[in-house]
Amino acid sequence: MFGAGYVGLVTGACFAELGHDVVIRDVIPERIERLLAGEVPIFEPGLDKVLERNRDRITFTLDVQEAVDGAEFLYVAVGTPPTYSGDADLAAVWSVVDGLPAVIPGRPILVLKSTVPVGTGERVRARLYARG
Repeated sequence: MFGAGYVGLVTGACFAELGHDVVIRDVIPERIERLLAGEVPIFEPGLDKVLERNRDRITFTLDVQEAVDGAEFLYVAVGTPPTYSGDADLAAVWSVVDGLPAVIPGRPILVLKSTVPVGTGERVRARLYARG
């Protein structure tokens, strides 16, 4: 799971609650440090209990390679705040996509969970194919 904000952290916690092993990667060191210390950096009722119950199934990291190793799915759950003109700012999405290793064993499925405009999936696919 790329993104440890409201969407990524809650989704990752729910997947762990279902029995899946989850690696949640974020780019904010303080957020990862808090999560590793058992603190929940966002307010979501009951999330602290779900995270605590599933600590053995959830890993928090800053490392991209750790996030992709052994993954069957790569979820992009990063912020896409509106720009001044009202369009979605996809900078964080592109940062995740462009930061993926050139070779990921097992060919995991990339899932865009971030709110993005119609057609973004095709643009992501084209960008990944252009990289080989």
